[in-house]
Amino acid sequence: QVQLVESGGGLVQAGGSLRLSCAASGRAFSTYRMGWFRQAPGKEREFVATIIWSDGNTYYADSVKGRFTISRDNAKNTVYLQMNSLKPEDTAVYYCATQGIYSGTYDYWGQGTQVTVSS
Repeated sequence: QVQLVESGGGLVQAGGSLRLSCAASGRAFSTYRMGWFRQAPGKEREFVATIIWSDGNTYYADSVKGRFTISRDNAKNTVYLQMNSLKPEDTAVYYCATQGIYSGTYDYWGQGTQVTVSS
């Protein structure tokens, strides 16, 4: 099993910043990509950003492009999400997930971390 532990969530005013971290541990796992998703109350979970582990290529949802930055530390098996210019509509539980190189979908998910942006 692979465990993912998110941290860094909290309460911030609109326009502020937060940095989320997600550390992977457990059995050896060949990572293809890691991603961040979020789920707001009463809404479905949505994609936020993903990073390809081998080459660092990144992809973002249009709603966060230009404000959020995903990055990785291969040595620490950790992925980060730097969130700037936060808006109230960014309020959600944020989850990280990882996909193996032989898998067609995200295999493991973290427990989530709450991000609340006040207006």
